[in-house]
Amino acid sequence: MARSAEDGTLLTAGVRWPGVHRIQLDNALFEGRNAIYLFGADGEGPTTLVDTGVATPPVREALYDGLATAGIAAEDLDRILLTHYHADHAGLAGALQAESGATVHVHRADLPLVAREEGSWQALRDQHLAAFEAWGMPDEEREELLAFLDAHDDIAGDPADVEPFEDGATFRAGSTTLEAVHLPGHTLGLCGFEGEIDGEDALLSGDALLPKYTPNVGGADVRTENPLAKYLDSLARIVDADYDRAYPGHRDPVDDPTERARTIRRHHRDRTEHVIDVLHEHGPADAWTVSAHLFGDLQNIHILHGPGEAAAHLEHLVAHDLVERSGPSYRLRDPDPDLDSLFRSTSA
Repeated sequence: MARSAEDGTLLTAGVRWPGVHRIQLDNALFEGRNAIYLFGADGEGPTTLVDTGVATPPVREALYDGLATAGIAAEDLDRILLTHYHADHAGLAGALQAESGATVHVHRADLPLVAREEGSWQALRDQHLAAFEAWGMPDEEREELLAFLDAHDDIAGDPADVEPFEDGATFRAGSTTLEAVHLPGHTLGLCGFEGEIDGEDALLSGDALLPKYTPNVGGADVRTENPLAKYLDSLARIVDADYDRAYPGHRDPVDDPTERARTIRRHHRDRTEHVIDVLHEHGPADAWTVSAHLFGDLQNIHILHGPGEAAAHLEHLVAHDLVERSGPSYRLRDPDPDLDSLFRSTSA
């Protein structure tokens, strides 16, 4: 089923595998079309939605169209599982819960932001401001980013009454049993859900594994300490599991999750080499300067993601004693560092 949003963007819905129905929703802000997964539309077991999309009227209407295509209404939902707190995955959880009474579940680390616990979003804003200072973000770009974030605050939607879970928690979703797999890096609490889909061992990977983009680390959740190290460990966990297929939170299924995880790991090794090249060629530099050499001019959300990713790589180098930090500036300790030490801890 397809129709046009108010801005003319096509919203699509209606791909089905045995036991699961995928609904695709427009998302022009982040990594492309959101993929939402519905279990139990056939009446076997709890009717369960994995992720929800951003809280905008066109996306909400498209989600409802997608549910209708599967033969259910929003009020029929029993359970909502969230891969992480970002608005394009959790934004409509509160509204759907209010309409259906469904339980909403997210990893404990991301729960305060989905539930909008008192002070949680202000604490995140304070952490953003501290990070901008540490990265050396210029005032003009800082103000542009803050204006962008404020202008899109409403896409996070209404708060939900959320139940926390930890790694290994299991949920009945339709006729399928899903097990939570903690895969931090992109956010502190990001989780995938593994189970059998269409006769295959599958992972609903959220933003931990995407078919086109490499998920941002560092800027996407400034609460996460050592985000690149955590993400490399998450990639290693995906490789070790050797899933038959991954169903990501954006776009289309990944037919070889193991190789995709290895490709993303190679990407991060290449990016680390580029970071070292910047420090070698331009001398000590802060994260903003390194980001400018890596990504060029940045706008909107990328003002957050660019230096955040640069900082994640720089801090990973610091943790391995290949770079030293003095204030906001990073300096190479060795002009030809051994990068194997950064990656040999993971099998990805």
